[in-house]
Amino acid sequence: MSDDQLQKTGTVLVIGATGYVGSRLVPMLLSEGVRVRAAGRSLEKLATRSWATNPMVELHQLDLKDLESTRQAVEGCDVVYYLMHSMNPESKDFAQADKLAAGNMVKVGEENGLCQLIYLGGLGEDEANLSKHLRSRAEVAEILRGAKFPVTILRAAMIIGSGSASFEILRYLTDRLPVMVTPRWVSTTSQPIAIRNVLHYLLKALRLGETFDRTFDIGGPEVLTYRQLMETYAREAGLPVPIIVPVPVFTPRLSSYWINFVTPVPAYIARPLAEGLRNPAVCRESKITEIIPQDLLTCAAAIKIAIDRIQHHKVESHWTDAGRMPPVEWFSSSDPQWAGGAVFSDVRRVTIEGTAADAWKAVARIGGTTGWYYANWLWRLRGLLDFLWGGIGLRLGRRDPDELRTGDAVDFWRVKSAEREKRLLLIAEMKLPGEAALEFQIKQTGENRTEILQIARFLPSGLLGLAYWFAVSPLHEFIFTGMLSGVAKASQREILEKTRKSSLQEQTLQLKAVQQGEVS
Repeated sequence: MSDDQLQKTGTVLVIGATGYVGSRLVPMLLSEGVRVRAAGRSLEKLATRSWATNPMVELHQLDLKDLESTRQAVEGCDVVYYLMHSMNPESKDFAQADKLAAGNMVKVGEENGLCQLIYLGGLGEDEANLSKHLRSRAEVAEILRGAKFPVTILRAAMIIGSGSASFEILRYLTDRLPVMVTPRWVSTTSQPIAIRNVLHYLLKALRLGETFDRTFDIGGPEVLTYRQLMETYAREAGLPVPIIVPVPVFTPRLSSYWINFVTPVPAYIARPLAEGLRNPAVCRESKITEIIPQDLLTCAAAIKIAIDRIQHHKVESHWTDAGRMPPVEWFSSSDPQWAGGAVFSDVRRVTIEGTAADAWKAVARIGGTTGWYYANWLWRLRGLLDFLWGGIGLRLGRRDPDELRTGDAVDFWRVKSAEREKRLLLIAEMKLPGEAALEFQIKQTGENRTEILQIARFLPSGLLGLAYWFAVSPLHEFIFTGMLSGVAKASQREILEKTRKSSLQEQTLQLKAVQQGEVS
């Protein structure tokens, strides 16, 4: 494909621009001089991407289930990358929602006279006995094929790359289990492909007439079983090759719980992935290799690159990036009797002899391998209880040990806002009888004097929520004081004013200041 072809006038809409593949595709398009409209469910997440301020990119909030929202996103675009599908089989209507979204896309695309739509689907969708998730993806592909504009469908098996859910499952299983009893699907064959090869196909298929109204299987140069993949990973990671004992009693549901227990990937994501592994995912044709030639990485080479990127903290996108950002209007309210119900607060402050940059360096490293600066055993216990209660526990960790951006997972919290050297707002994703948030506000009050304000708030749900808050309140004196003191010590600057809890009157004034963006 010529450079002229890539640079044709017309904006390219990338749906799913905050997802694992979309986050990496957008900068590649921009580097080729393509004007991009990056669409996702959260403008906050989109705004944190490194390419968000590029003059060739436009950020757009999109709900594909809403016809008018889809119209607004597609208007003025001539090509669409359709990089979204549900990964939550626990939702009873996820298949219907996906069909509705695909139908809206076809309707709006026809109204606007799209030149092309490119969809990334999955291999194995035409096998017998499909899982509900794979069947849904096949239905989406069929709806898109029926459009009156050109559609290009690329179907991939497991994508190997740092941060992908499939690779994280492979990595953690092999890292943590030198001996494992496994489901029968470890003997099912698949044809994995490196993320960089997937991105190359997606990029080069853009406005390429030879790909119009065609479906292509894309895969790497090898067909392997999952067992062989684990053995390959072990060799590349310098680990002993695991001893693997397949047994017939593991159902997909049991497999998902097993994966959920051993890896950071929750059962609702692990289950569709595990169900998909029972079907062979091997390319049935290879026409794409003639139309878009490239050097295909072996599984060993792709795994080696992924391991290197993880070790050097260069993970561009992560499976935890996906998902809707929860609203937290109740948190920013300074009214202790907010319209949504009583909100309980715990406000503490500390002052250090240092700059806002010194304070931020410590705040931004919270969670993950750094821990929570105080009583980490209690946080681990809370994570264990959350896991036993059906939550995610502490196992999500962090995408990067030093850097935070909106949408990142931090153990069982989600970053709602990360303003460098100013503010970090975390929303709890743990199982709770209510909603919880934790915020750090940083303000440099002098040439070498900085205040750190820590605000924990809880919106209880019913009597159980009230009982929960009053039951754990005695622990807050130790945990919250210790955590903020730990943050101050981690700044490696002298503490001028020790951590103290604000009075109710001070809290009210401080929360109003926070609401107005004026911490004092």
